[in-house]
Amino acid sequence: MTTVTVPPGGTTADLSVFERHESEVRFYSRKFPVVFTHGRGSWLHTEDGRAYLDFFCGASALNYGHNLPLLKERLLDYLASDGLIHGLDLHTSAKREFLRRFHEVVLAPRGLDHRVQFCGPTGTDAVEAALKLARKATGRQTVVAFTGAFHGMSRGSLSVTGSRSARRAGGVGLQDVVFVPYEQGPGGDFDSIVYLERLLSDPAGGTELPAAVIVEAVQVDGGVYPASAGWLRRLRDLTERWGVLLIVDDIQAGIGRTGDFFSFSHAGVVPDLITLSKSLSGYGLPLSLLLIAPGIDVWKPGEHTGTFRGNQLAFVTAAAALDLWTESGFTDRLADRGRQLQGAVRAWAEPRTDVTVRGRGLLVGIDTGDAARAGRVQQRCFADGLVLELCGRDDHVIKLMPPVNISAEDLEHGVRIVTSALDAE
Repeated sequence: MTTVTVPPGGTTADLSVFERHESEVRFYSRKFPVVFTHGRGSWLHTEDGRAYLDFFCGASALNYGHNLPLLKERLLDYLASDGLIHGLDLHTSAKREFLRRFHEVVLAPRGLDHRVQFCGPTGTDAVEAALKLARKATGRQTVVAFTGAFHGMSRGSLSVTGSRSARRAGGVGLQDVVFVPYEQGPGGDFDSIVYLERLLSDPAGGTELPAAVIVEAVQVDGGVYPASAGWLRRLRDLTERWGVLLIVDDIQAGIGRTGDFFSFSHAGVVPDLITLSKSLSGYGLPLSLLLIAPGIDVWKPGEHTGTFRGNQLAFVTAAAALDLWTESGFTDRLADRGRQLQGAVRAWAEPRTDVTVRGRGLLVGIDTGDAARAGRVQQRCFADGLVLELCGRDDHVIKLMPPVNISAEDLEHGVRIVTSALDAE
C-alpha cells in the first residue's frame, strides 16, 4: 500500500498555464487541482511527490488500473516493431488479433453471435451508430429512453440523455425520443414495463411504435441505480413482442465493473445492439464498438465512417486485456473484491439513516441526499489521498469505482478514507 506523502519543501502546483490557456469548460481539474504525472496500478502520482488512491478510474475508462505491465509490454513491443498506428478500417494484424480474441473470450462463451462495428474513438460514437442503425433497420424513428440516463454528449446521444441541462448546453431537443421512468430513481420504484405496455398498446397513446429502447443495466451517472434481473428480462420480452430493438449501453458499467464482462449478464438477456467503450482498450486508449445481432447489420459500405475508428494501439492493449479474463483465478478475484467493497460499505451504512447505498460488484453509490455534503466529503477524501467522483441528479451521490484488480489492502484503505470522511460530517 502506498502512503500519501508531501516531500519536504513541496510546493503548490503551478496551474497558471491551464488557467490562462484552457477553456472554461474544464471540469475534473477544478475538483482535483494538482498536476498528475504518472500512475501505477491503483495509484496516481503528482509532480510534487504526492500519491492518491484512484477510486475514479477515468470514469471507468481505467478498470484495470494504470499501466498494467502485461498491457504496457504488448504496447511497447508493438511500437518497437513499427506496427501500424493509424489504419481507418483497413485489415490489420492488430485488428485481426483483437477480433479473434474478442470472439473467443467474450462472445462465444456467452452464446453471442454479434458482428463488431468499430465506430470511432469514444462511447458517444457507438451510441450514435446504434441509434442510426436501429432507425435504418426498422424504418422507424422514435426511441424510448429512461429518466436518469446518460449516453453521451454528441447530438444523437444527448437526445437520449435525461439531463435537461446537458441537452440545453448542446442545443439538443428530444428528437423523436420518449422518456420513461427507470425501474428506480429519486422518486422511488416505478413499473416502467407496465407503463410502456400501456403506452404502446393504446392506439391513442400519442407515441409511434419505436425503433428501439436504449437502456443502461446500471445507471451510473444517474445516481448508481442497478436494474434488477427481472426488470431487464421483462423489458427484453416487451421489446421482442413489439418488434422493437433493445440497445444496451454498457460503456460505463461493463467490462468487469459489475462482476462480469457485461453488466446485463445476470439477467440472461441478449440485446440486439450493445455499445462498449471506456475500458475496452484496457489502457485508457480510445476505442469504442457496437455489437450487432444477426439480421440487423443492414449498413451499406461507408454509410457510417470515422477517421479514428481503427485505433491500432487500442487493439493491441484490448487484446492483451482479454487475456486477463482467461487467467486462472481472475474472475474469482473479481468477485471477491466486489463482495469486499459491497460488504464493507453496506456494513458501515447499515446502522445509519442518513445515507442509502446502491450498487453491484466494484461499483457503489453512497446517496447522501445533499449535494453540499457530498461535495465536502469528496474534498475531504482528496485531502486524505483519495480521488473519487460524484453523480446523481445534483451530484449528491458519492461514486466508488476502484480498479477491478485492486488489492484487498488498497480497497480496504480507500473505503476507510470514504467512511471516515462521511463520519466526520
